[in-house]
Amino acid sequence: MPAAKRSGQKKVARRSDDAFERLAEPFRREIKLHCYRMLGTLHEAEDLVQETYIRAWRSFDRFQGGSFRAWLYKIATNACLNALASRKSANRWLPDALKPATQEMPDGVPATEVAWLEPYPDSELAGIADEAPGPEARYTADEAVQLAFVAAIQQLPPRQRAALLLCDVLGWAAAEAATLLGGTLASINSALQRARETLSRDNPRERLVAGAKPDPGQQQLLDRYLRAWENLDLTNFVTLLKEDATYTMPPLPQWYAGRESIARFFQWAWKRYGGLRMVATGANRQPAFACYSRSIGSSAPWAAHSIHLLALDGAAIRALTLFVKPDGPRLFSAFGLPLTLTDDVAM
Repeated sequence: MPAAKRSGQKKVARRSDDAFERLAEPFRREIKLHCYRMLGTLHEAEDLVQETYIRAWRSFDRFQGGSFRAWLYKIATNACLNALASRKSANRWLPDALKPATQEMPDGVPATEVAWLEPYPDSELAGIADEAPGPEARYTADEAVQLAFVAAIQQLPPRQRAALLLCDVLGWAAAEAATLLGGTLASINSALQRARETLSRDNPRERLVAGAKPDPGQQQLLDRYLRAWENLDLTNFVTLLKEDATYTMPPLPQWYAGRESIARFFQWAWKRYGGLRMVATGANRQPAFACYSRSIGSSAPWAAHSIHLLALDGAAIRALTLFVKPDGPRLFSAFGLPLTLTDDVAM
């Protein structure tokens, strides 16, 4: 092939790559969030958004115009549906969806056979190109990323899950979703109706919080929470809980319901630590902390222990989810946090 022709082909390819990057990059974070909602795990979402962009780049010359964003969502949704079809189970779980609350202390053995739901760092939500839902949306952007919502939609069949996310979260018309998913308008409306009925029954809307930013009273509660944990102050910690609060700690399957049961658990658990250190963060548009621990009598660096997500109801904690060892520390890098801290590090 003549050198001039090869050079011309390279220039055309570069222009095509530049055009694809210019169109695609503004949507990368929102496509990743869509994959997380579909899959319930940050790590799979990272893989699927990468797969989506590779597929889109390879077929970019066949893009027929129209909404590039919708085209990306079509590729991403189908990639997620294929990934869910290849799983042993399409569901991801939190412990309170699997078994009744217990009064027994855990044996410390994680349930490795269960696919557990993961949190989503708030840092990954920054800069999303179009976070405002369309006119058909039934959930706000804040509601549709909260842990309770993501946990609830994981129990929907994958196609219902996709239809609900496209219509009730992104705000697409049912006809648009039908085009994307390759079904009839009647089939999409039927899937939506079943999905909405399931969510209404199993995850009432009142479990979601209207606003993501804590008010001054809630910020005081979070400050007290941090101090209670760092001081191993059970009395003050318990006063922050609602009477009917729940506590889950994946990948351990046990969970606890009610202030008294939670108090008994932490009275037992905190005796095993020489100290705890807390770093404020955010996940799923909820208050969150990264917890580091030390063994009794140790002066070693603080070691990554767990990621805490709090669901607040007024000035009290309604639900507390700790992502604990061994899975919890694996999440720290996604939150931009080190696995160890020394006493002289200020976070």
